[in-house]
Amino acid sequence: MYNSILIFISILIVYMACYSSFDLFQLVKNGEKNSRFLFLASTFTIGFGFWILSFIDMMIKNVYATANYNIPITILSMVVGICFSGMAFYALLDKEKKKRRIYVSAFFFSLSILSVSIIGFYSIGSKVYYQLPQLLVSFILLYVGFFISIWLSFYPVQLSVYLKKWIRPLCSLLMTGVCLISHFILLTNISAPEVAIAKDSYESSFIIYIALFISVLVLGGLIGTSTLIGERTDVGAINVRDMQHALDESAIVAFTDNNGIITYVNDKFIEVSKYSREELLGQNHRMVNSGHHSPEFFRELWNTIKQGQIWKGELLNKAKDGTHYWVDTVIVPFLNKEGTPYQYVAIRRDITEQKKVQHQLEESVREVSDITYALEQSSIIAFTDKRGIITNVNSKFCEISGYSREELIGKTHRIVNSGYHSKEFFRNVWQTIGKGDIWKGEIRNKRKDGSYYWVDTTIVPYLDKNNKPYQYLAIRNDITEKKRTEDILHRQDKLAAVGQLAAGVAHEIRNPLTSIKGYAEFLSMDETAKDRQEYFDIILEEIERVNSIVEEFMLLSKPTVSVLEKKPLLPIMDNVVSILDYQLRKNKIQLHRSYENPNFFVECDENKLKQVFLNFIKNAVEAMPNGGFIEIIVKKENDSISIVIKDSGIGMSKEQLKKLGEPFFTTKKDGNGLGLMVSFKIIENLNGKVYIESELGKGTSFHITLPAVD
Repeated sequence: MYNSILIFISILIVYMACYSSFDLFQLVKNGEKNSRFLFLASTFTIGFGFWILSFIDMMIKNVYATANYNIPITILSMVVGICFSGMAFYALLDKEKKKRRIYVSAFFFSLSILSVSIIGFYSIGSKVYYQLPQLLVSFILLYVGFFISIWLSFYPVQLSVYLKKWIRPLCSLLMTGVCLISHFILLTNISAPEVAIAKDSYESSFIIYIALFISVLVLGGLIGTSTLIGERTDVGAINVRDMQHALDESAIVAFTDNNGIITYVNDKFIEVSKYSREELLGQNHRMVNSGHHSPEFFRELWNTIKQGQIWKGELLNKAKDGTHYWVDTVIVPFLNKEGTPYQYVAIRRDITEQKKVQHQLEESVREVSDITYALEQSSIIAFTDKRGIITNVNSKFCEISGYSREELIGKTHRIVNSGYHSKEFFRNVWQTIGKGDIWKGEIRNKRKDGSYYWVDTTIVPYLDKNNKPYQYLAIRNDITEKKRTEDILHRQDKLAAVGQLAAGVAHEIRNPLTSIKGYAEFLSMDETAKDRQEYFDIILEEIERVNSIVEEFMLLSKPTVSVLEKKPLLPIMDNVVSILDYQLRKNKIQLHRSYENPNFFVECDENKLKQVFLNFIKNAVEAMPNGGFIEIIVKKENDSISIVIKDSGIGMSKEQLKKLGEPFFTTKKDGNGLGLMVSFKIIENLNGKVYIESELGKGTSFHITLPAVD
């Protein structure tokens, strides 16, 4: 009966000691707080359990032997057993999980229980006799049992979830079994000297009660410890399960060893890569390499994580079916106590859809950029707020207006207002765009230097959620040349109409006019009265005047054949200026000449070109009765020579400017309007162009363009 009770107690205590100590050490492995205390607790638990086993087994062998118990040797057996257990657990403090540590740990656990048993036998007698083969068999049995238990408990093994729950109980049972078998082998082959103790002076029940009491205390402590460990383990397991579930649902997780060999993948990795777990484990990440990234990219990645640093970036991978997917990746190295990585965890997030949207956005941005660039190169762009304040302009606007960006931003478009359009015109523009409608039209603006330019304008309102404009975009195109061409064509149409009229009128008037002139001269020869002779002189002067008009009509009626010669332009201009020098000084007019190059040549009829310059400059002089200034600018523009004759005279209204060039329209008292028409005709015959800008009270500018020759 004594032996049965003691054997049951020893099995129960060793089982609880092994189970509790391994649970405590699992908390140490998981990096729980107070890991040093947990390490000592696990060491003392299994070491003390081995001593209890030795003590109870000695009572099973000889209950009276405990009467001769040597306390110092007993304490020594406890200390040695605990120390060897601590060394065994210390060998397992390995983050890299190197399997060679299992051999060392199993060796120290085997030494622990053997040393406790052998030293314990010494505590009940002075001499102990044992046989080496039995001792060796006991050691091998213990070593194998502890090796298997440690391997299954602390090192990754591919088992089902159900079997994993039974690993710890089965391992504890295995260790308990090998400890008992080994101990009984030692007991049967070890003989200690008999101790003569009077049975009546030593009650065996007393020892049993003491053993039972100690066993209950130890068992209660182990049960409490096991319960605490179980709760902590359950909480940890729940936390790990929840974190793993969260990771599995949101991230692609993979563990690799320090050589990059995959040791674990979660379900998300399998789902995205379309490989099975068996296909991935034992391989490296080249399986999902898409070839998109360069070797230098991966070399830099490996250099980063091998230094123990976290790497972050985006990777394009390839699934098993050949499809590609993007992942946002964080690779975290796990470091050992030397600070070198022993494994890596890669946490990825599938960003394929995000990259598609990003690619589409980049395409849209590129398209908008291309459109913007095209507009920048071809159009004049300006943004204004809802009050018309300029908020942004492109370089084309600055180029054509002559203002810098700083001068324009913060101002309104009044800064380029030429005064050509009426207030009603701009009121209509604002009414249109204020309603959210697009306005289109042509506007004449004024540059910083005072010159004018025409723009074809489209104003687009940007509407808020209430369909109210919050800003405007004005897109303009320079149509100054177009307007000039239209003006020239309009003038040519007038010249053509006048030419047709002149062809008929000149022939109908010239013949009778010659007869009238002849008879008037004949009659005047016979007239002796002075007063009547004056009448004849007046008649002849008027006939001569009519004849000159007819001559000018004849010039307009048909193209004149002129011999064009290559002539220097500036001497022709200077000759005309010298002819008018007296009149300029008389009228107190200052003349300023600006010649870009003294060697400009044109093909022309010199006399007729002089007639053009003479007409334009005389018109300028006559437009300044109270004095002023005339500016003559000659410069090269592309393959043409630009001549500008600008005065500070009285100018012309828009209505007068439109009629300029019509026959018999003039702003002078004694003019007939044919001088300008003839000048326009001469310029046209020289393959040139002419247009006029004028504003009341601000003067007039004649712009002449002639083809340049070398």
